[in-house]
Amino acid sequence: MSEFSKGRLDRMRDVLASHVGDRTVPGLVALLARGGEVHADALGDQAFGGPPMRRDSLFRISSMTKPVTAVAAMVLVEECVLRLDDPVTGLLPELADMRVLSRPDAPVDDTVPARRAITVRDLLDFRLGTGMILDAEAFGYPVYEAAHALGLLGYGPPAPDAALTPDEWMAGLGSLPLVHQPGERWLYNTGSYVLGVLIARATGGSLGAFLRERIFEPLGMADTGFTVPAGGLPRFTTQYGEDGSPMDGPEDSPWARPPAFEDGGAGLVSTADDYLAFARMLLGKGAYGGERILSRASVELMTSGQLTPEQQADAFGGAATWGFGVSIVTRRDALSSTPGRYGWDGGLGTSWWNDPAEDFTGILLTPRMGYPPLSPVYNDFWTTAYAALT
Repeated sequence: MSEFSKGRLDRMRDVLASHVGDRTVPGLVALLARGGEVHADALGDQAFGGPPMRRDSLFRISSMTKPVTAVAAMVLVEECVLRLDDPVTGLLPELADMRVLSRPDAPVDDTVPARRAITVRDLLDFRLGTGMILDAEAFGYPVYEAAHALGLLGYGPPAPDAALTPDEWMAGLGSLPLVHQPGERWLYNTGSYVLGVLIARATGGSLGAFLRERIFEPLGMADTGFTVPAGGLPRFTTQYGEDGSPMDGPEDSPWARPPAFEDGGAGLVSTADDYLAFARMLLGKGAYGGERILSRASVELMTSGQLTPEQQADAFGGAATWGFGVSIVTRRDALSSTPGRYGWDGGLGTSWWNDPAEDFTGILLTPRMGYPPLSPVYNDFWTTAYAALT
């Protein structure tokens, strides 16, 4: 018996094709995997008026980078190079003796001492005390204005053409106060950037080299990295903004050359099938294709909620929580919201989730930034994908 209903897969294709037809997106790749069966649709074009979309087209997966960086950190935890509850200051002295704002909107010099050091766990579960507050008003806070003035990555969209090196970025981050006490509140994004620097310093090399050696090459992810692979530009999509205007094309894209800062929060490019290998490794409790990347215990820890009920309600409204690099659904509030389902989306137009109860992986890759413009495509993909399960 097939894992998917053919008629309902056809419906999914028709619904997604309508979003290409009305120019919400120039094209997309949708991939479903269940058991040993994989279904993929490549619809539309890589750019408006550009070449046809391909199953192996390359996308900027933005925040779908976060789970990859978390896996890399857990590899080092398993090898006892890092320890979850150790302070990070031995490798990141820039974060020693931190100060904390008296309140999130306080002037940057209105601070109190941090009550404890930042740990590896804090970076993984985004409770290090700094990061993006997902509230438009917060971006007028003095600390965020100071972060932007310093050119710090982690407080906005990925910027592979940023000039700061990891050492310069860490120096800038360490010069600013934390927004909250370590462990006190979930704040988005910046933890993965710090984690990437920590991994590089712990291994004595670059983040990209460690990801390639310990994750990408074992899993056969030849198209994934911080730079478009050699010969890959003809497959590289044009990125569009929330208003539908082009942001970045293959020609002279900053993703076509090595970045000064390898962004562990949002910097990777990848393909649907490459990311499928990563996703199925997690669904396989750390193993895929005969290669074991992590232990079962590590994957179970990563995909278990780490937030207190109050932090969970504050960050996700009670329907989800956060583990290490992934969000986990805690109650059903939509057709696709199976409790225990985990994954994350990319703000440049991508989405991935694993559903252990259904042995199911779904991946949607588009080259249009943001929500709500992309919401109909995103919602319709997940609705029709779950409806297609037999």
